[in-house]
Amino acid sequence: MPITVGQDSAKARQTLTVGDASVSYYSIPAAQAAGLGDFSNLPASLKVVLENLLRFEDGGFSVSTDDIRAFAEWGANGGKNPREIAYRPARVLMQDFTGVPAVVDLAAMRDGIVDLKGSAAKINPLVPVDLVIDHSVMIDEFGNPRAFQMNVDREYERNMERYTFLKWGQTAFDNFRVVPPGTGICHQVNLEYLSQTVWTDTDQNGDMVAYPDTLVGTDSHTTMVNGAAVLGWGVGGIEAEAAMLGQPISMLIPEVIGFELTGEMLEGTTGTDLVLKVVEMLREKGVVGKFVEFFGDGLDRLPLADRATIANMAPEYGATCGFFPIDGETLRYMHNTGRDEDRIALVEAYAKENGFWRDANYLPIYTDTLHLDMGTIVPAISGPKRPQDFVALSDGQTAFRREMEETFKRPMGKEVDVQGEAYTMESGKVVIASITSCTNTSNPYVMIGAGLVARKAAELGLNRKPWVKTSLAPGSQVVSAYLEAADLQKDLDAIGFNLVGYGCTTCIGNSGPIQKEISEAIHQGDLVATSVLSGNRNFEGRISPDVRANYLASPPLVVAYALAGTLDINLTTDALGQDKDGNDVYLKDIWPSTQEIADLVQKTVTREAFVSKYADVFKGDDKWQGVEVPDQETYDWPANSTYIQNPPYFQGMGPEPGTISDVVNAKVLLMLGDMITTDHISPAGSFTQSSPAGQYLTERQVAPRDFNSYGSRRGNHEVMMRGTFANIRIKNEMLEGVEGGYTKGPDGAQTSVFDASMAYQDQGTPLVVFGGEQYGAGSSRDWAAKGTALLGVKAVIAESFERIHRSNLVGMGVIPFEFTGGDTRKTLKLTGDETVSITGLEGVEPLQEVPCDITYGDGTTRTITLKCRIDTAPEIEYIEHGGVLHYVLRNLAKG
Repeated sequence: MPITVGQDSAKARQTLTVGDASVSYYSIPAAQAAGLGDFSNLPASLKVVLENLLRFEDGGFSVSTDDIRAFAEWGANGGKNPREIAYRPARVLMQDFTGVPAVVDLAAMRDGIVDLKGSAAKINPLVPVDLVIDHSVMIDEFGNPRAFQMNVDREYERNMERYTFLKWGQTAFDNFRVVPPGTGICHQVNLEYLSQTVWTDTDQNGDMVAYPDTLVGTDSHTTMVNGAAVLGWGVGGIEAEAAMLGQPISMLIPEVIGFELTGEMLEGTTGTDLVLKVVEMLREKGVVGKFVEFFGDGLDRLPLADRATIANMAPEYGATCGFFPIDGETLRYMHNTGRDEDRIALVEAYAKENGFWRDANYLPIYTDTLHLDMGTIVPAISGPKRPQDFVALSDGQTAFRREMEETFKRPMGKEVDVQGEAYTMESGKVVIASITSCTNTSNPYVMIGAGLVARKAAELGLNRKPWVKTSLAPGSQVVSAYLEAADLQKDLDAIGFNLVGYGCTTCIGNSGPIQKEISEAIHQGDLVATSVLSGNRNFEGRISPDVRANYLASPPLVVAYALAGTLDINLTTDALGQDKDGNDVYLKDIWPSTQEIADLVQKTVTREAFVSKYADVFKGDDKWQGVEVPDQETYDWPANSTYIQNPPYFQGMGPEPGTISDVVNAKVLLMLGDMITTDHISPAGSFTQSSPAGQYLTERQVAPRDFNSYGSRRGNHEVMMRGTFANIRIKNEMLEGVEGGYTKGPDGAQTSVFDASMAYQDQGTPLVVFGGEQYGAGSSRDWAAKGTALLGVKAVIAESFERIHRSNLVGMGVIPFEFTGGDTRKTLKLTGDETVSITGLEGVEPLQEVPCDITYGDGTTRTITLKCRIDTAPEIEYIEHGGVLHYVLRNLAKG
């Protein structure tokens, strides 16, 4: 399907000849020469957005000349000009947890448009969409050569309904491809294969056009590809669906924080250590809603793998993205990962012609800057429950003990006998050590480093402690190729880090069960068990229901902690264990040198490996090829399916929108504190038989063994709404000393959030949720918003919102509000027994302040002012329609 570009931007359209081929492109220097403004000193990340507007400059695309001039004003105003613009990414990336509900929505929209007398064929992605199945494999089996195949077999057994549905989607929808299970993690596949840095396509006139590769993704770590100068970030599944259906991303021209890197990494440090420091610094700086762009001569010594690690964790430091401009290292990486040589030549020529190239003279205007000398980086971990909680390795033991005293308030050294085992469990012991996640498994330097640590440990006779569940889940098959080529996989196997699958696994809570006796000992002793993982998220309740404290670390350190078996250790001074002769072995004895790692990377991470492993990336294994699907435009929803159900969003929808209504006499569903993440809100991980979701499945004869995870059941709204606000660690301040998904029902008695919601909805009572600072932080989980809407919540009132979740709430027709004038749930002394009315919403404007009347339980009243966080004019329309997909569907039906 050809791209459609604007017709008013001819003054910026130029021709670029590379080798024997010529392409059209939209030139920023030409736009400047045409008198549209001075763009010469803009950051490269912002030039990508500017080019996007130049390409679509046309009234039909909601892009005006004034929008383009606003970028020159941005520079003149010192890096600030928050003008609303309409941005259109080149493509969309999905994974199966967030992708399944998106495809469910598309299928439901086909039914909906038929009901509105439209054509089902109109519902198709208008931009390329790639969905990578990577979130479904769970670590049931580990520590043996059978682990990978057994986990794959179990994955298909659990998920065949979902995989059949996704494969149907691949055949039914245009512009939609699926990367089958067992291939890799979406962000690593995107970095290593899908992304091109400069994209090409034909326009409506048949001309080939080159433009920056851009995307949005339904996973917050879409930002990883910014390490290769591809501008991308995570959006909610709802927003991504709108984007692939032709709707622009409505955004404000962002501030851009320049992060200068100088110096070079010292011996013994890793890219993970660097990124954990960057996360700490940027969280302290405060970059929510902003671009971060990295510059400085330190980039000359920073491999793209390390850049991708930093870019990957942009959600952890709160930025929209962490961008690295195109330079020689970008080209080297593209060559080494098997990109076509003509494409690499185009990237270099385009970047230099259009002002995207970073060289020694690259020093644009930034809104503000930070500086870090990489020579000051020390080995570190981060935890126990936030990625920004940086802990220098030398302080690890002290930090853990301090957390035990201040946060967990558990006694140290409480021993519990484990029946049949020759050891005891106590607080601080590591029960999960996992090399996992896109963040670090994409980086050959730390993966080769982990293999060398394992080799040296195995040679000395060290092994993982018997209570540690170890796993290796690479981000792509290429990782296995170079670990095998370096002969390091056998060393990892020797200490329990066998291949368990290609997917996110532990990082998203798919860690699987730990040994039954260990789990029982933890709960009987009320112990603080720990995990160490090479991932990007360590929020409470995320990794395992048996683990209270989770720490992020580089893959080599994950191996080291598996050998030590405890977090209550100073790895810089304490022995990891004893060798075959009974001598103490320290971390320094098994830590590889930078040169050792570099030599093996140079030898084994080859272009040929990437070309070979990605040659049939969409083909899949025999299991995938054996999945049979019907050939039809609309989906036959299986009535008895517990994985895929037709959602209620479009059922009974009329052809015209409504108006925004006041929230009148609403009751409080939850009263929540600061840093409530989408992990707290959205159904994630496993669930018990006694939970509302477990009861629902039990009533449908699904055995607990086959419950699978919430994430795998995202295509069934009945399961998901029952799991919303049901995280085992969420604390509802309406209840004293209670953790988990509970609240007060209409009768004032404690009950599940789901049951209370249903009771209120039966009475016709609207609901609100109160929160604190950074409400909705974390992953871009669309079900955090979908579940909120289906539970009857009309408004969420918080002190501040994280970017993606605020947008998702609007996309589902739920209005976000922020306190003003210093008000908070605490200063207002709210208990959850109040009745709330928010008025002035008919005809409301973006960011308008409106009155809110609160009636307390004793009958007293108070009026406060709230800021309505409907931020843009298009979002007003989305709320009027009941959500962004309703808006798109009605427009397509009319068109």
